[in-house]
Amino acid sequence: MSRPAVFVDRDGTLVEERGYLERLADLRVFPWTGDAVRLLNRAGFAVVVITNQSGVARGMFDESFVHEAHREIDRRIDPARVDGYFYCPHLPEARDERYRAACDCRKPKPGLITRACHELDLDAARSFMVGDRWLDVECGRAAGVRPILVRSGHGAHEEASIASAVQADAILNNLMEAVGWILRSS
Repeated sequence: MSRPAVFVDRDGTLVEERGYLERLADLRVFPWTGDAVRLLNRAGFAVVVITNQSGVARGMFDESFVHEAHREIDRRIDPARVDGYFYCPHLPEARDERYRAACDCRKPKPGLITRACHELDLDAARSFMVGDRWLDVECGRAAGVRPILVRSGHGAHEEASIASAVQADAILNNLMEAVGWILRSS
């Protein structure tokens, strides 16, 4: 039987927003991240990071650095467990044609969530998306999961803007508050 998941945006939600994360020395995991992920692990949710990484397409860093950053996040939140990392390295105007694409995996399109559900046997109908931008909310809605906007990262600015016609199921301060809401709502 498929299990539910909490899809989590990386920058601004799981870790501090740093613009383009180009060096591990700049990686700052929020103090609540490990506990929030551990609570989801204990409740039986898969935790899956869904992130746009256009810095790859822009030539700022390569895909091996993205994997290295994800391994470092895992190390810092251990014993909490992220079940999968799915990222989009594409950009329609990329200099490197390997990454030049109008793909279905760049948020707000739902391709990363759809792929994660297929590869990890996840039930989108019982799942959630947590992110700090309206494009995360739009991605969640498009994928058939319940979206939550958090004010960490860009979220406070995003909340104040009227940039999206798509509504979040909840708007909360950070991932830990979102986890509490999810556990009460499921």
